[in-house]
Amino acid sequence: MVRLTVLGSGSSGNCALVSTGRTTLLIDAGLSAKQICLRLAAAGYTLDQIDGILLTHEHQDHTNGLEVLSSKRPLPLYATALTREILQGSLKFRSAPSWRMMTTGSAFDFQDLRIECFPVPHDAVDPVGFVIADEESRLGVLSDVGFVTNLIKDRLKAADSLFVEANYDTQLLEADTKRPWATKQRISSRHGHLSNDQAAELIESVAHSGLHHVVLGHLSDDCNDPDRASKRIQESLQRVGVHETRVVCASRRCLTPTIEVARRRVVISLSVSVQVQPMQQMALF
Repeated sequence: MVRLTVLGSGSSGNCALVSTGRTTLLIDAGLSAKQICLRLAAAGYTLDQIDGILLTHEHQDHTNGLEVLSSKRPLPLYATALTREILQGSLKFRSAPSWRMMTTGSAFDFQDLRIECFPVPHDAVDPVGFVIADEESRLGVLSDVGFVTNLIKDRLKAADSLFVEANYDTQLLEADTKRPWATKQRISSRHGHLSNDQAAELIESVAHSGLHHVVLGHLSDDCNDPDRASKRIQESLQRVGVHETRVVCASRRCLTPTIEVARRRVVISLSVSVQVQPMQQMALF
């Protein structure tokens, strides 16, 4: 069973843990290395247990801890060729990282996991989302993305649980006085971030009765709030008749409790007890 623990998600840093009984991976490393190690410990893990890091894209809030983590332990870094090229030029690794190349749109096996990366629209060189699956469960991961494509819907429609960006509420962003107009335009552009409404429309289009969890990530501190975001998603789930999905908002300041990606299958064993009466001895005449 795949399990997801979001160590932190927001504009200040993004990092999540995906684990099974055999494999433990980080998705991005945007928190400081110190915070990643502290939050791993809070979740019951150590850096020595990590088998590798999957990178969605090169932005600092997804890669901030890579340099120090790589100096502590030579972890395999899974990235597309363009993402690797940017990071090699912008980060100062003490020793050459152990890069593992991913091809956008393709899948690869890693121990007991099948991992597929797919293209997403965002202002990065080659940003990707992930579908991470084992024999029991299927997790869809959609981090920074400007708008939802048909390809994204196709990849996420069979997921047992979803991690999806819900960055801002449209009304709160428009009313915000701290951000200049150009920044607001970038956030809401087709290569920016998803609003609550866009995330809700996506989830409504891929929801099914077996959808176990929706974890919302990358919530803006001042242009969104967990109650507003989760309520919007729950409204969409109710609209399509999906009532048992649990909606969780990931925190930027602490880890979010671990979820199991799929519901446990309950196997009911029916045993039939047949009592056999002893045959009566036939009377001899």
